[in-house]
Amino acid sequence: MTDAAFSALASLADPSLLMMLAVGVVAGLVIGLIPGLGGTGAVAILLPITFGMDPEPALAMLIGALAVVHTSDTVAAVLLGAPGSASASVTMLDGYSMARQGQAKRALSLAFLSSMAGGLIGAVGLTLAIPLARPLVLSFGSPELFMLTILGVSLAAVLSRGNVVKGLTAGLLGLLLGLVGTSPTTAEERFSFGSLFLSDGISLVAVALGVFGLAEIASRVGQRRVSEKPVELSGGWGSGIREWLTHWTHVIRGALIGIWAGVLPGVGATAGTWLAYGQAVATAKDKRSFGKGDPRGIVGPESANNSVEAGDLIPTFLFGIPGGVPSAMLLGMLLTYGIQPGPAIVTDHLDLMYLIVWAFAIASVAGAFLCFLATGSLAKLTKVPFAVLGPGLLVVMLLGAFQEGGQLGDLWVMVTLGVVGFFLKATGMPRAPFLIGFVLAIPMERYYYLTANLYDGAAWLARPGVLVFAAILVVPVLWSLVKRLRRASGAADDGHRDEHESDEHDGDELEGSLARTPWSLGVAVIAALLFAGALWVSGSFSEEARLMPRLVALGGLVVALVLTWQELRARRRGVPRGGDGAVDEPAGSSGATMLATRVEPKVDARALNRRHDLMIGARTFAAMAAFLVLVMVGGYLAATLVFTPLFLLYAARTRPRTAIIYTLVLGAVLLALPSLLPVDLPLGLLQ
Repeated sequence: MTDAAFSALASLADPSLLMMLAVGVVAGLVIGLIPGLGGTGAVAILLPITFGMDPEPALAMLIGALAVVHTSDTVAAVLLGAPGSASASVTMLDGYSMARQGQAKRALSLAFLSSMAGGLIGAVGLTLAIPLARPLVLSFGSPELFMLTILGVSLAAVLSRGNVVKGLTAGLLGLLLGLVGTSPTTAEERFSFGSLFLSDGISLVAVALGVFGLAEIASRVGQRRVSEKPVELSGGWGSGIREWLTHWTHVIRGALIGIWAGVLPGVGATAGTWLAYGQAVATAKDKRSFGKGDPRGIVGPESANNSVEAGDLIPTFLFGIPGGVPSAMLLGMLLTYGIQPGPAIVTDHLDLMYLIVWAFAIASVAGAFLCFLATGSLAKLTKVPFAVLGPGLLVVMLLGAFQEGGQLGDLWVMVTLGVVGFFLKATGMPRAPFLIGFVLAIPMERYYYLTANLYDGAAWLARPGVLVFAAILVVPVLWSLVKRLRRASGAADDGHRDEHESDEHDGDELEGSLARTPWSLGVAVIAALLFAGALWVSGSFSEEARLMPRLVALGGLVVALVLTWQELRARRRGVPRGGDGAVDEPAGSSGATMLATRVEPKVDARALNRRHDLMIGARTFAAMAAFLVLVMVGGYLAATLVFTPLFLLYAARTRPRTAIIYTLVLGAVLLALPSLLPVDLPLGLLQ
């Protein structure tokens, strides 16, 4: 193993590898500033560039971006009070307060150094996990690997925020979508309905960029500007560096918490940073300064949000269980290279594992160093309204989706899945289980097929490893049920609302805004109909080809019906939360009191906000569809030159001069890309 580690380090002396690592670091720092994208957007945008590369430079670039994206998202949180990602909202509590006191550089230096340390500690954790987990991984057979894929989807659903049934429904929908195309066991087409395009399956990049990227653009394009004036970049870097050294225990504790949060599928950086913040508060003797500029409220969460990405890679590569969305995309990329995570990667590709470790560590140091140098420039980028960033992001994302298969159909699939992602987000359905299910669909089917053919009946369920994984799966489910029962009894006693029904959703007004409305019920009914249709269609497949589709469709139908029943029961109890005419009754208020204190303006504002979100989303997706029509007619470059200024002028309401310069720069980039990278521009009918 030592030889593999030093061999991987020596390989980083290759200029091409270092170049790709540098590209990933710079891209990750820039993408981290854009609200809503984070690690998911960084990997999804860069993933198409890796097509045609060898695995080593491709992984170096993606790991470089993933290692630093949580370093730069702190800049907006500290200077603007508008975090670049949900996990950075924790840092905002004390970082923004410190910045408003004239200590912005002090806060940022604490954050950058903590992020760097968290990345390095996370890399050490990943290094130690390889020799410790290797004997266990090598002992796995197909039953254990099949259970691991089930664990990956189920834990991501169970441990995600919100309703567990919604998480399971989303995960099973992702599995069902992943089964579209040719069966890996019989080479039989499934759910393609005679379409040659669907027979090849759905593109991973189109799914990831659609469900997350385009949905994020549609939900945030209405946010034109930051409400508060940004604070000045003042204070001293040196004071923050000296102070950081005195809080090294919080840095280590936060990093260890982050690694643990990354190992658990579905927990992610947001939960990890809040856990780190919670331990900092719990272990502090004086708690009064937290939220008012306490340095301990910065170093703990910042060390956690970087180490969580390293911890996420442990189950992804060693067990084939992606802990989050970025690692799910990395797993999908490895599968396209024929690299199977688990036993194969620790025997045949050990040098690749250590390359990832070294790349993560080097990127963490380089990212912090660049942030110190470029904070002034980065701070200017945070002031750009999202509506202005929207057309550029759209052009880049759609171009990326085109690269994998070279078909315009991928772009239409991507926009369609963008609509799906928009409604999943709005109705409170977690999207991470959806993508994880999509990525794990084919590996799960392979292991299920092998298990069903190698063992008689259910004999494989008695294997010790399978029993252990089943226990790991059951315990969180039981714990979630216990917490649900406690919340239900508490709500019955004192009118307490579910913790996930807060009016605030990580600073995103769309998140869960349509929960417990007719829209939410409609999503549940549509999911049930999709599973029922899949179950009926799978009856026409051969015995081997319908094993997995039948299992997924049957399980999904049961879960979707339970979700539909929950939605109907919630509607029978009263007017839906956030619905038209709904009024939140304070706990202990009598009906007479409510009649006397109706707050109609608040009610109208909620209904209007929801209509506004839906209208903005509809217009944005209509604009995306119009852009694709222009691409089909005139080609990608011509469509960009027409679409971009129109969007900037009428949606972002920019000045004509800004729109013209923006369009010309974007067009020049598109012209130069094919000569710099292996990128092809879609051609139109007139070309």
